[in-house]
Amino acid sequence: MAGKLSAFRYSLYRILFDQNTRSGRRFEAFCGLLAMLSVAVVFIESSVGGDVTLTYTEWRLFIWLEILFTFLFTVEYFLRVLIWPKPIKYVFSFWGIIDLATMLPLYVLWLWPELAIHYFFAWRAMRAVRVLRILKLLRYMPALKNLWRSLVKASHQLVLFYAFIAIVMVSAGALMYGIEGKAHGFTSLGVSVYWAVVTVTTVGYGDIVPHTAIGRFVASLLILIGYSVIAIPTGILTAQMSQDMQRRKFARECPRCHQQDHASNAHYCKTCGEHLPVAEKK
Repeated sequence: MAGKLSAFRYSLYRILFDQNTRSGRRFEAFCGLLAMLSVAVVFIESSVGGDVTLTYTEWRLFIWLEILFTFLFTVEYFLRVLIWPKPIKYVFSFWGIIDLATMLPLYVLWLWPELAIHYFFAWRAMRAVRVLRILKLLRYMPALKNLWRSLVKASHQLVLFYAFIAIVMVSAGALMYGIEGKAHGFTSLGVSVYWAVVTVTTVGYGDIVPHTAIGRFVASLLILIGYSVIAIPTGILTAQMSQDMQRRKFARECPRCHQQDHASNAHYCKTCGEHLPVAEKK
């Protein structure tokens, strides 16, 4: 009995977490479609029902759809927790928190219905949390792992660059606060730094504009600096992704399960045990 239970649990693990199997890919496609449909329902509900005066008779379709989505997400969540080798670790992981947060809104409104009746903000917050179900799609995009890996490896350069930009923002805001002053809308250092951020990002809302010649000169410099905010991080990330692509070009891939990231001296796949091909010479 224990052997059958272990085999059944392993089969569920392959379906829930192993995207290299056909059943795993089908399950991830189903969950991705479910997440997109649930988010679409939330958007339609927020457009049709602009306030919280929703009754069961008027919005029974939305209610039943939300019950269905919540039930399916609840089943998925508890299966993932039970099947994962270390359940507590999964509960407090990024995906565990996302799964838990996106199934809670209906339960919260069931337990405390006065929140939806008396607090409009709570109702909007529950809708916003439900929209977070779109984050579930990230789990089913393997290519994002490569992007995340490149971001982590380039994090030092990116942090240094944005720290420099933050210093420029504060300095420019303080400078404009002294040049323009309250008479021209720069009423505080916070407002001045806000103007600097808007200017550097080339958004330019126009709610605050410099009126003096020196202020316009500083604004022109910030606009030119703003192009580097896009160009430099893009170059850093592109260079890192190119290096990873070159590294994966010579990486060995398992012919059975297509697993990569093996050690340079490995002879067998760390996932399925298949014999690995000989590494190409660089």
